[in-house]
Amino acid sequence: MAIVCQGLRVRDVMTPEVATLRQNEKLSIADDVMTLGRVRHLPVVDDDDRARVVGIVTRHDLFRGSLARALGYGAVAQQKLLGLLAVKEVMTPNPITIAPDAPLSEAARIMLERKVGCLPVVEAGKLVGILTESDFVAMALRSLPG
Repeated sequence: MAIVCQGLRVRDVMTPEVATLRQNEKLSIADDVMTLGRVRHLPVVDDDDRARVVGIVTRHDLFRGSLARALGYGAVAQQKLLGLLAVKEVMTPNPITIAPDAPLSEAARIMLERKVGCLPVVEAGKLVGILTESDFVAMALRSLPG
């Protein structure tokens, strides 16, 4: 069954309310937000301009930033390590972004070609949403009969 996204724009599928981090916050904050919010991607915004995207932190970045688990440290030690590292130390700087009026097919192509799980949605230099793999899954689910 083909999923039709012809004519759809990023704004039609994106998640408009986005949790964000600031680049000087500790990774323990990122871990808490991801765990409590059940999200895998957090845009990082400039400390001075809370809407300008300067990076992205993913659940994978937290695992990479927290080698304590691999070294056999317990949960308390892992949390302590996350409390020592700043978001800017593990974030991917200057992430690929997309405009809300971009065709959804373009967003899908970018995500597949660049092997990224999300695209921050930016309009006039400001974060207005996020498009994730989950948004595509939700769209596919809505298109199924019954």
